[in-house]
Amino acid sequence: MKRQPAITYTLLDEMTASPTEPMPAAKRTHQLNRMWGGLAALETAPQPTADDWRVCSDAVNLMETLVFMGEVQDPDGLINDCAQALAEAGQRHRSQGAALRLTGPGLQSLRGVLEDYATALAQLSARVMVRCHRLTEKRIAAIVRGQKKAHDLVVVAL
Repeated sequence: MKRQPAITYTLLDEMTASPTEPMPAAKRTHQLNRMWGGLAALETAPQPTADDWRVCSDAVNLMETLVFMGEVQDPDGLINDCAQALAEAGQRHRSQGAALRLTGPGLQSLRGVLEDYATALAQLSARVMVRCHRLTEKRIAAIVRGQKKAHDLVVVAL
């Protein structure tokens, strides 16, 4: 049986989130610390975990949603490069048992996406970010159910 993706925010959370102020600093810090910690583990930990990979993938998926929403731009295709690098690392891990590692360019693109996500999180309203989370979770749930779109990469269950 496939694991159902977690629901972080409800519609009520979105409706009651500030339309003008960013997410509270404690929430931003917690989320970014997890994502930066995941990147650090993918770079240097002896055995990066699936959770390290997952929190980095979350950042990429959230940024992709922000682009879709028209809140940020990705003129250089950094998000797609990063998604491809994460997918390849996950596939190597599953098929060969290799440690979850990204290539040098993959790490560089992931670092760039995390920096961009941190900027968006600090500048966009809490309501926009909660909507972004909700839309991302809906998209991931649809992919898990087999409802992929042409640009979606293979989901790697780690």
